[in-house]
Amino acid sequence: MPDDHPSRPDRAALWLGVLLRRFPELARELAPSRTTSPSPTGRSPRSEAALPIRLFVSDTIRDITDGVIELDEAVHEKLRLPRPGRARVEERLLRLLGLLDRIAGHPLLAAHVTDEARRMAERCAVALGEPDVLVRVRGRCEFCGSVSLRVFTRAETVLCVNPACRCSDPSCPCRTDSRHRHTWVRADWERRADPAGTGEEGTR
Repeated sequence: MPDDHPSRPDRAALWLGVLLRRFPELARELAPSRTTSPSPTGRSPRSEAALPIRLFVSDTIRDITDGVIELDEAVHEKLRLPRPGRARVEERLLRLLGLLDRIAGHPLLAAHVTDEARRMAERCAVALGEPDVLVRVRGRCEFCGSVSLRVFTRAETVLCVNPACRCSDPSCPCRTDSRHRHTWVRADWERRADPAGTGEEGTR
C-alpha cells in the first residue's frame, strides 16, 4: 500500500537537473563546425541546409533563457525573497534547485515549477534532435492499479499514462487537470516496486 503521493520536489528536481545538464549543449550546437571545409565561394556546403536548424536552436535558447528568468523571479516573489540578481541560466537553475524545500510548502508553486521545468527540458531535447523515448515497463500503478506504466529513458522518469488515474491526495492536480500524469523518479519507483516486475518491455 503506497504511503505517499508522487513527490513534487523530486519531480521538479529531476526536470531542473535535466535542463541544467542539457542547456549548455544548445550553445555547442550553434558553434561552427571545425571539420567542415569551406566551399570555393567561402560558404559552408551545408550552411543553407543547417540554417533552419540553427535558427530553431537559437530560438530555443532565447525561450529557455526567458522562461528560467521568469520562473526564478516568480519563485522569489512567491517566497517573499529579494528580487534575484542578474545571473546566467545555469546559476538561476542552481538557485531554484536550492529553493525546492521552501517551494514544496506551496503546492501550486511546486506544480508550476515542475511543469515549466519539464516543458523547457523537453524543448531542449527536441532542439538537440534527441527527444526522449517512452518505454513500456512491467508492473502496475500504485494508485490506479493499471498496467499503464512507461519510463522516459533519458529523463529517468516513470509515469502512469492512464488518464483516469487518481490518487488520494486532495491537492494533487489529477483531480482537476485531465492532462496531469503521476510521475516518479525512476530510482525511487524501482526501490518501492517489486524488483521482479520493473523490467522494460519495449517502446510505446
